[in-house]
Amino acid sequence: MARLILASSSPRRRELLLQLGLQFEVFSPEIDESILEGELASEYVARLAQAKAQAVLGRFPDATVIAADTSLSVDDEIIGKPESKAHAFSIWQKLSGRCHDVLTGVCVANAERILYQVVQTQVEFQPLTPNDMESYWATGEPVGKAGAYAIQGQAAQYIPRIVGSYTNVVGLPLHETIKLLKAVNASN
Repeated sequence: MARLILASSSPRRRELLLQLGLQFEVFSPEIDESILEGELASEYVARLAQAKAQAVLGRFPDATVIAADTSLSVDDEIIGKPESKAHAFSIWQKLSGRCHDVLTGVCVANAERILYQVVQTQVEFQPLTPNDMESYWATGEPVGKAGAYAIQGQAAQYIPRIVGSYTNVVGLPLHETIKLLKAVNASN
C-alpha cells in the first residue's frame, strides 16, 4: 500500500487506526472550520473532511490520506468543541435528558480518487444535574471534544444508549473508514 497519512491531530483517531494495525503518519492541516450559513451538520463534516484530505494530498501527492471531522447536531444546530466551561455547560444543557446525533465525515483520497461518507450515530444522554456537570468538567476530559464529552471516558456513565457506530462517536467510524480505504486503493 502507498504511504498512508492521517490528516488529524486527534489522539483518538490515531488510537483507533492503531487498533487496526495500520502503519501511518500524521499530518494535521490548517483549514478554515467556519460553519457556512444554512449549512447542515452532515454537509459541514463532509466538507471539512474533504478539505482536510485535499490539503494534505496537496502536500503529499503520492500518499493515501484519511481525513475526518466530527460534530454533533441537536435541533439542527451544529455543536462543536467547547470554548470555555460556560460553553460546555450550555452544550450539556442542550444534550441533557435527550438524544442527539454525532456525525463524522470521513474522506479517503489519493491522486486518483477521493471518496467520502458521512456516518451518523444517535446518542442518548441521561438528565444531567449541575453537580454532574461540575464533576465532569473537573476531570478535564471535555476540553477539545466535540459536544464537550468523550464517550470512551468518564462520560460513558451519562450515556444509557447509542444507536449506530461506537467508534464514530469516539471520532472515526472504523468500519466505514476501512471500506473507503479499500475502495480508494482498489484503483491502484
